[in-house]
Amino acid sequence: MLGSSNACGSKSWRSVARLVILSFIFVAVVASAFPLSAWAQDAAPAPNADPTATAAAADQESVLSWAFEAMGWTYSLVFLALSFTLVALFVMNLLQGRRDNVVPVHLVESFESHLNEKRYQEAYEMAKNDESVLGLVLSAGLEKLKIGYEQAIEAMQEVGEEENMKMEHRLSYMALIGTISPMVGLFGTVHGMIASFQVIASATTAPKPAELAAGISTALFTTLVGLFIAIPAISAYNIMKNRVARLVLEVGIISESLMSRFQNVGGGGAKK
Repeated sequence: MLGSSNACGSKSWRSVARLVILSFIFVAVVASAFPLSAWAQDAAPAPNADPTATAAAADQESVLSWAFEAMGWTYSLVFLALSFTLVALFVMNLLQGRRDNVVPVHLVESFESHLNEKRYQEAYEMAKNDESVLGLVLSAGLEKLKIGYEQAIEAMQEVGEEENMKMEHRLSYMALIGTISPMVGLFGTVHGMIASFQVIASATTAPKPAELAAGISTALFTTLVGLFIAIPAISAYNIMKNRVARLVLEVGIISESLMSRFQNVGGGGAKK
């Protein structure tokens, strides 16, 4: 069962990589079809157009192109990679953190029914063939029950801690993105301010505001986008971490409750 669990984990990571690659391909196709220069040409006013309406339309249409031009392709690709990876990790953790994948109700009911009917071998096979965390814990406990009840409880706790570590490990990447994103934004802020001060230092006369705007735009947009990615990443991480902790605790309570009837079992009395 542990092998099947590892296989499921590798399949999940392959799904994340596949989703990120497809997202990058989509962005590359859109970028090639609608280059920034085309956006700038579309924003050019018509000869007989109303200046007020043209200015308002230009402000609405050029915000995205202004952001890309301010950050450049380097920062834009870094933030796109972080955002796509965050979405992929969120979907993967959301699917794997469902109750059916951790504490399925049908397994609890069926397992308890088999124990009540003293069909221990069938209960063991059912738990072993179930890929949920509860199934892994129960099958590990039944395997060690022939040695003793205390050894079975220890085996269940070890498997539960291992599965909890795996789920928290996958969640930790969301927290990592939430930490890296504002750092990248801060790096862009320093980079943009250095570029603006370089203009001031190299100018022989007072520089025009438009010459300073490029560096300031880089500083502000990188900070904005970094925070825009970090805030939902940290929020989702903490919410999902609390949910996983609650489900793992529920696994421990239910599994020990189901196995409590074997407290007086010594050797070999469970799998008949």
